[in-house]
Amino acid sequence: MNILRLALRMLLRDLRAGELHLLALALIVAVASLSSVGFLTDRVGRSLDREANQLLGGDLLLSADHEWPASFRQLARSEGLQVTDTYVFSSMVGTEAAVQLAAVKAVGEGYPLRGSVRIAPARNAPDAVVGTIPPRGEIWPDERVIAALGVSVGDTVQLGLLSMTVGGVLTFESDRGANFFSMLPRVMVNAADLPATGLIQTGSRVSYRLHVAGESAAVTRFRERASTILARGQSIESIDNARPEVQVALARAERFLRLAASLSVVLAAVAIGLSARRFMARHLDGCAVLRCLGARQVQLIQLFLIEFIVFGLVASTLGVVLGWAFQSLLAGGLGEVLRVALPAPSWLPVMHGLVVGLALLLGFVLPYLIGLARVPALRVMRREMGEGMALARLAWGCGLAVLVAIVLWVANDFTLGLWISVGFLAALGGFAALSGAGFTLLARFALAVNGGWRQGLLALKRRLGSQVIQATAVGLGLMALLLLTLVRADLLSAWRDTVPPDAPNRFVINLQPDQQQAFLAFFRDAGLPEPDLMPMIRGRLMAINGQPVAPERYTEDRARRLAEREFNLSYSSTLPPGNVLDEGAWHGTGGPAFSVEAGVARSLGVSVGDTVTFDVAGQQVSAPVTSQRSLRWDSMRVNFFFLASPGVLDRFPASLITSFYLPREAQDFSLALIRAFPNISVIDVGAVMGQVETMIDKLITIVELVFGFAVAAGVVVLFAALQSTRDERAREFAVMRTLGARAQQLRQSLLIEFAAMGAAAGALAGAGASLVGWLLALRVFDMPYAPAPGPVLIGALAGALGVMAVGWLGAGKLLRQSPLQLLREAV
Repeated sequence: MNILRLALRMLLRDLRAGELHLLALALIVAVASLSSVGFLTDRVGRSLDREANQLLGGDLLLSADHEWPASFRQLARSEGLQVTDTYVFSSMVGTEAAVQLAAVKAVGEGYPLRGSVRIAPARNAPDAVVGTIPPRGEIWPDERVIAALGVSVGDTVQLGLLSMTVGGVLTFESDRGANFFSMLPRVMVNAADLPATGLIQTGSRVSYRLHVAGESAAVTRFRERASTILARGQSIESIDNARPEVQVALARAERFLRLAASLSVVLAAVAIGLSARRFMARHLDGCAVLRCLGARQVQLIQLFLIEFIVFGLVASTLGVVLGWAFQSLLAGGLGEVLRVALPAPSWLPVMHGLVVGLALLLGFVLPYLIGLARVPALRVMRREMGEGMALARLAWGCGLAVLVAIVLWVANDFTLGLWISVGFLAALGGFAALSGAGFTLLARFALAVNGGWRQGLLALKRRLGSQVIQATAVGLGLMALLLLTLVRADLLSAWRDTVPPDAPNRFVINLQPDQQQAFLAFFRDAGLPEPDLMPMIRGRLMAINGQPVAPERYTEDRARRLAEREFNLSYSSTLPPGNVLDEGAWHGTGGPAFSVEAGVARSLGVSVGDTVTFDVAGQQVSAPVTSQRSLRWDSMRVNFFFLASPGVLDRFPASLITSFYLPREAQDFSLALIRAFPNISVIDVGAVMGQVETMIDKLITIVELVFGFAVAAGVVVLFAALQSTRDERAREFAVMRTLGARAQQLRQSLLIEFAAMGAAAGALAGAGASLVGWLLALRVFDMPYAPAPGPVLIGALAGALGVMAVGWLGAGKLLRQSPLQLLREAV
């Protein structure tokens, strides 16, 4: 007997008979979900690897929050390396008619040392690589700045105190970052023009960058020597750790998307288990006949194993192809967010998809194949032989073990993978328990109604196991989508409600002390309330109780960042509005003291009574902490981590910062304010939040598309569950039709059953999404949130309609068959 040929013939026969259609669909959905995310993350990772030096603008990028000493440039040049400087900060760019907050990049001669810059002669015109930096007096805005200001190439715009000519439209810069500044509209200028703009003042937040390029050995020597003399606030990025903010964000996004794809795998696994069980039940008789004809157990195992390996490879390949096609939709959105050119993917996601598909299939199918091979020949005469719950439990146990292994592999972290597995199992168990209780409760009302209503409600309890599986699968998929749509909108609305209508919506930075009186007079003349001006001084935390503050002392990421950064410090004799004392006493006009924000105190381990030391303009300033404050950062007021008492920081150079509320009808005030004080920056909070929300919406769209696979998997589970009970339904309908039941009555009972099951699944999904939203609001966002009934009602309605439609497609055909046809099909 040619085992391979016979296995292929069996595969073709089972495909023609429809025995493997749902199994194939479930496998394709699972593999497509994982491989689409795999292709996407592989492309982004390859892009970062391929263009790492371009992303740095050189072979090394030295970043600092203060000017780089000349010694670093001298050290680089002594190794024969090229060096150039860039400066990145935010400021206002304007004309007589409009202003726009933009990220300003001032570049030195030779920029970029690696990579390229592209400009165009006009908006929407073809761009080209340019080999020079902007000439002095010239500015290159990007298309968003051009559109906001309504200018063209050759027009004049104002940057600080300097009038500049638009020399081209900036379309691409290879070392653009992926942080707050990268989301802002961009302009590029010559670094030699910076002094004339008057924008870099005391307290200005500027990122100072030193780009280095040259021979590999010289770069390595320079890095080794420079690393030994780095000070606080200075860092070196190389090809190995290029764009850390992108890599960290990518790692988090990849993990989240992969775990989202895991939900599709979990649901698809349920469909695979149901379909595999039905496959075994419908092939027991055929295997018994083969045993009667002399087939050995090992031959039967070989036959079905070859059939399913070939089937699994074909279905997994189709899933990989679908995943590759689908990832192009995801890549467009993510590439726009990261602003990274994405190359073609490697073959690694293909291999991963095939391995996952085969593992998932064989994990559930293999125990059933062994059961088929061991079916006794006597089953030809006694059909109850060859079936058993022990085999089904073994199959589901093996499938579950494989599933957990896949989730652990996807998570790439044993602890996280274990928590995810437990979470999935808990969610599955919770949905199953609640839906089972709900169906049992609904069935009790069956005696109070007649006709199709009674039969439909009784069917919920009669096929309780199948109904619970369907409701759980559909509910989990709907919950994910409701969380990303309705509940997300509710959370955003709740967050906006926490901000009073007259909360400050404009921030002003870089105001100089000698401009204070004129600035306040400008508000008085415009009929607006005078804003509270706060001094702002830059300082670095050096010690707590005499112990040096070093990032390596802390394990928490936030604490490490706080220990490395410079703080914006201020001083006041009165407790600012919106601040509440948690511990200690406010210093007032007493002796030297600091008040610390509660969150920073927890992260850095600062307590009331401790002495903190700051480095301010090269001088050491120490004072005890006399109070701890809590405050709401979303109040839109000016807030500080550390506030000193008067007399501690007064002698140091400072800039002024404030926030104020600008009514909608007074929007021209910002433009007039910037004309009067061209060195300041006025930040429109609403515009900035709009840009952030636009980026978030793009990422949410990507996640929603991935969760679309989960919904598809839920639909496949629904079909599989209907298919697994098809023979039982056929027998029921045949008996009921024989006893005189009308088609209308059966149709009504079928739709009632599907509607009740779908509504229960949708209501559970809405309740689960609202619960998750409430936990996020309480534990993560720290804001009040009252779950609305909308997700539950919409979920119940969507679930009922969706399950009715899908269920009718799967079982409606039974109503069009005669009782004799139904009996022949079921027996």
